[in-house]
Amino acid sequence: MAKRGKKYAEAIKLIDRNKTYSPQEAIGLAKKVAYTGFDETVELHLRMGVDPRDAEQQVRGVALLPHGLGKKVRVLVFAQGEAVRNAESAGADFAGGDELIKKIEGGWLEFDTTIATPDMMGKVGRLGKILGRKGLMPNPKSGTVVDGDNLPRAIEEARQGRVEFKLDRAAIIHVPLGKVSFEEDKLLANLTAVMEAVVRAKPAGAKGQYVKTASIATTMGPGIKLDLKPALSLTSA
Repeated sequence: MAKRGKKYAEAIKLIDRNKTYSPQEAIGLAKKVAYTGFDETVELHLRMGVDPRDAEQQVRGVALLPHGLGKKVRVLVFAQGEAVRNAESAGADFAGGDELIKKIEGGWLEFDTTIATPDMMGKVGRLGKILGRKGLMPNPKSGTVVDGDNLPRAIEEARQGRVEFKLDRAAIIHVPLGKVSFEEDKLLANLTAVMEAVVRAKPAGAKGQYVKTASIATTMGPGIKLDLKPALSLTSA
């Protein structure tokens, strides 16, 4: 394990490692222990009680963060014909077909999220190895493959704070919640949106305890354990 610095050591002293915190307490503590000179991202980490090797126990979904992520999201849309004009008028940073695909094959990746129209997926498929590794591949299950009429909505959601989550090989889900500079109530609202989405995404094949542990942390800060019961009970209603 890498050696931690003095600031990290001071931060971890503020956390009771044997305690689980309510969502409100954890968010307040995360803001308090952030010690770097930049605006760190607050992240949620969930250890899931599902088998990532079982196709019937995959967990994947989308959450719309009411207060966004605190950064400009660069949206790329794979489209052709009239759909390109629809995407551009809706605010896409980049929109096009073959020319964008060739540019990406050449190593260009100056965008944060991608959307595609169904008629482009045959061509976009050859970018799977490039975009897949970055979590940027359009996918119908995550709402990033839409027809031309629905492009404005998809682009708006991407800009407002649309985050995807997916089970990794270690049965962990990692999701950004916003910036340390956000007010506590805004981070709590974003956390609520993610927790609701994860609960909705529970697969029919899941057995036993769905979420085993939950914690939040800043980019460079120590983890803060969440009390599962109130965390799973969060609701925006």
